Amino acid sequence: MSNKKLLVIAASNGENLKLAKRFLVAGKELNYSCELLDLTDSKNDLPIFNPRNNSKDKAPENLKLINTEMESHSHWVICAPEYNGSIPPILTNAIAWLSVQGTDFRSLFNERPIAIASFSGGGCMELLLSMRIQLTHLGALVLGRQLATNKSKVAEDKSINAILNQLLQLNHPN
Repeated sequence: MSNKKLLVIAASNGENLKLAKRFLVAGKELNYSCELLDLTDSKNDLPIFNPRNNSKDKAPENLKLINTEMESHSHWVICAPEYNGSIPPILTNAIAWLSVQGTDFRSLFNERPIAIASFSGGGCMELLLSMRIQLTHLGALVLGRQLATNKSKVAEDKSINAILNQLLQLNHPN
């Protein structure tokens, strides 16, 4: 058993949650410790980020739990739908909250291996590019291979496994 821990983050309660669960199952089959973080679950609800309320004493109570869960996993897969040609608001909001909790906005993301995937009605390329830009700006090591899927192009298990195998070969310093 590896000491690498995989967190699969779902930014949708629809097809991307189903896709996230497929990554979770595949990770467990590869004998990795895996958990799911469903940002749409009511226990993970975060208010809209407002810079006037970004101090630690005004942060939502559940943000610390979300941050701790993300921090405790060496590798992440983010499954998100494309919203208006970009990142869904629930994911952008979570990233905004998480990035202001420490003294370094990059600390949670810096050198963290992350794979990105999407099930979207459209091509989802704008989303994947937007996530790649934002995550690399935060210092993450975003895997070159990504997964774009939709109803006419169903994700294959071999693609999910290949992404996980590549992702989990990357090392996170913590």
